Amino acid sequence: MNYASLDAVFRSEGITQYAAIPFSACRVTLQRLLDREPGFVPRTVLLYLVPYYAGPTENLSLYAASRDYHLFFRSFGEKLIGYLQTVFPDGGFRSYGDHSPINETDAAAKAGLGVIGRNGLLIHPVYASLVFIGDLVTDVPPEDFPGCREPVEVAYCENCGGCVRACPTGILSGNGSLCLSAVTQKKGELTPEEKELILSHGSAWGCDLCQVSCPHVKRAIKSGDALTPIDFFKSDRTPRLTYDLVANMPDSDFKSRAYAWRGRKTLLRNLALLEGKDGE
Repeated sequence: MNYASLDAVFRSEGITQYAAIPFSACRVTLQRLLDREPGFVPRTVLLYLVPYYAGPTENLSLYAASRDYHLFFRSFGEKLIGYLQTVFPDGGFRSYGDHSPINETDAAAKAGLGVIGRNGLLIHPVYASLVFIGDLVTDVPPEDFPGCREPVEVAYCENCGGCVRACPTGILSGNGSLCLSAVTQKKGELTPEEKELILSHGSAWGCDLCQVSCPHVKRAIKSGDALTPIDFFKSDRTPRLTYDLVANMPDSDFKSRAYAWRGRKTLLRNLALLEGKDGE
């Protein structure tokens, strides 16, 4: 295998941070994904970081301003597998991004791609936590996969406590049982307390407070290091949502957004609340 060619595949998409480790070093969290294919025996995992930050947002999480990141992983995963199959024609490959059989954050830390923050997110030296983690699982043995490294010990952040203090619900300190991001994604009726959380923090979808309070994230944004070079995340952005925008968004456009998975009604409920249309 020409490792320089693999590097070219990643760099063609603006990805520079990747590493491979033995599958045996990973923590399996969704065994059922592997059980679907009993003949496939995973041996190596190729992990990579996808920076997504393309500028600030107003009332939704930074990751959700672009089109749904799952679409990127689907497209790039096919490209990556296509290349690897030319090198290992008898190899089996499975591409994941977000919904993976392994704990991606733990695996990425073991691959030396960053440390784990108090909020559970991976912190990379350049991009901080403003990255998605992708992984490709293969039955190619580690010793045959060039560049595959032995896992390193998982390292953690300095524990400055910034994310804990910024958390609006106290869940990071163990004094709360819910997350604002989860509240904005909840279907059905909201409790008065949940409505107040959304109103007081102005979030129609998601929560970035633990991230943007992190000194590593602040540094990455201020320096410009966090800015993604990937066109997918820089184009067709919606940094601010309104009730009318979402209500009139064509189905084809709405379905291409990360917030579509909870349905239009959930997002419109939150926006109605924020725009004073609740109960109309």
